[in-house]
Amino acid sequence: MARERKVARPTKRSEYSIEFASVPAQRGWTDLCATIRGPLTDAWDFLTRSPLAVTPTNYPLKGELGKITRDGKTHQRWQHKPTLKGDARIWFYVHEQVVYLEQVHTHHPNTTK
Repeated sequence: MARERKVARPTKRSEYSIEFASVPAQRGWTDLCATIRGPLTDAWDFLTRSPLAVTPTNYPLKGELGKITRDGKTHQRWQHKPTLKGDARIWFYVHEQVVYLEQVHTHHPNTTK
């Protein structure tokens, strides 16, 4: 029998796909998955459906942190909080129909304190 492999969740045409923009973001995601799996699943659903919606837990960062340049293009940097009261943060930017996870923090990042 062939080795079992996980099946990726398909997205609807109207949804966004999610990709890692850095290795540290991938590591942070793995760490969050181990500690807050339920809220992280909800974050995935939110980010694939409405990543640019401004809510108490999802909003663009301000000032110098509010912009990120990748491949010569400047993007608005957003922050998503998987839980309202927790310290975890997901920093991302959106290009076309892709949400790029740039940084995933298990604790409140020092740069925004």
